[in-house]
Amino acid sequence: MTDRVLISELKDHVGQSVTLAGWVYNTRVSARVAFLVVRDGSGLCQCVVGKADVPAEVFEVASHAAQESSLTITGTVHADERAPGGHELHVSSLQIVHRAVDYPITPKEHGIDFLFRHRHLWLRSRRPTAIMKVRHTVIDAIRRFFNDHGFLLVDTPIFAPSAGEGAQTLFEVDYFGEPMYLAQTGQLYLEAAAMAYGRVYCFGPTFRAEKSKTRRHLTEFWMVEPEIAWARLEDVMNVAEDFVCSIVARCLRDCRAELEFLGQDISRLERIVRPFHRITYSQAVDILHGPAARELLERDLAEKQARIEALKTSIPAKEAQRDAAGVKRHVQEKLAAEVIAEREELAELEEQVRNIPTHMQLAADFEWGKDLGGSDETIISRLHDRPVFVTHYPRGCKAFYMKRDEQDPRVVRNFDLLAPDGYGEIIGGSQREDDLQVLLERMAEERLDPAPYEWYLDLRRYGSVPHGGFGLGVERTVAWICGLRHIRETIAYPRMMGRVYP
Repeated sequence: MTDRVLISELKDHVGQSVTLAGWVYNTRVSARVAFLVVRDGSGLCQCVVGKADVPAEVFEVASHAAQESSLTITGTVHADERAPGGHELHVSSLQIVHRAVDYPITPKEHGIDFLFRHRHLWLRSRRPTAIMKVRHTVIDAIRRFFNDHGFLLVDTPIFAPSAGEGAQTLFEVDYFGEPMYLAQTGQLYLEAAAMAYGRVYCFGPTFRAEKSKTRRHLTEFWMVEPEIAWARLEDVMNVAEDFVCSIVARCLRDCRAELEFLGQDISRLERIVRPFHRITYSQAVDILHGPAARELLERDLAEKQARIEALKTSIPAKEAQRDAAGVKRHVQEKLAAEVIAEREELAELEEQVRNIPTHMQLAADFEWGKDLGGSDETIISRLHDRPVFVTHYPRGCKAFYMKRDEQDPRVVRNFDLLAPDGYGEIIGGSQREDDLQVLLERMAEERLDPAPYEWYLDLRRYGSVPHGGFGLGVERTVAWICGLRHIRETIAYPRMMGRVYP
């Protein structure tokens, strides 16, 4: 198979005879011609099999090539702007390698639960393919940024003996008869590496046992965490700002077609340039208490209620049209797909409408000292056209390692970076507490036994310096860049409460 050409390379072979190896994505057959859309992982190609141009047995095979059958196919490359990918293959021969039978994911629409039960097969479809390409580009951009800016990659443990974040979200495992935990973060270990190498980062899977089923939560996700020696909060925020801008610019350069296919508004991403908005936690609380937050939610409520009424009219009408006598099969399938999609939209909208009054009340009653919740972050991010840094949170709602602010000891020198359009937090970071005595006092407040952290405390005993860092969640970032409603689409095999198959 070494002489085959990838579909993405067809532009270099116009007028030449080439062989593709792939899978049948879709077919359309008439008495004189068969159109096979073939995919090979690099793209889609329409392959035209003319009855008059090939032996009868070849046309017969092409006419009955079932969806997702694997095949090799040979023909001449022609440029055609109307074809998927801009080129098509005029076929001279083909061979079925394996004939698929009753492939469960057909071109018609399926419910989201069905598709995730068949995630191992759904990955072959255009939507997840586009998302996975964006994810790949995001990850490559992440590595490129840090590698090009003098950061050293340091791999941190996945098995951890103690909590890096809240102990209530730890996954406990049996480690040769001893309790151990799946890592929530590599940060503590990375701080040690920063004291050795200056600018470092880790990149890998992390685990949070949060019993949450929201569209923003996974129990297993990927996070990149840089750590910088000789850095204060403002230095860390500047790196985060440049970092996010570079990721978005790379996606706009390399994945514009995929983003447009996914329905993303490209102009929203083109606004992601420096400077980002910067507000304090106290200013964020004022926003939640102010008229802009309430007006936003009231407008949401009215728009969603209007859409619900429209769907309640549209769904029965399309069902009646679908079930009418004499309707062609392809029209029935199209209507059935639209009904499934609209029913899912209706269910989601009805849940949102039920929740909006609660979100209004939570915003109006928000008390200084609490951590911002998902609905609070959504309100704040939607009221800004670019990412917004929220800084200086109350000490009591943040992790023990964050540095106390010199001017206001009630707060710490930290930040969350909220993505626009309601996507909420994609980065959390801080300047770390570098004073041993202050850190010990903070651990006592949190009732943390210092014994498991002795190695971490050594970093404050031997050459302590100002330092800080942050963590960016890959899946939340991909969801924002792609404009997805749910984070579960951003990873090949999502792990959530109640979902561990396949």
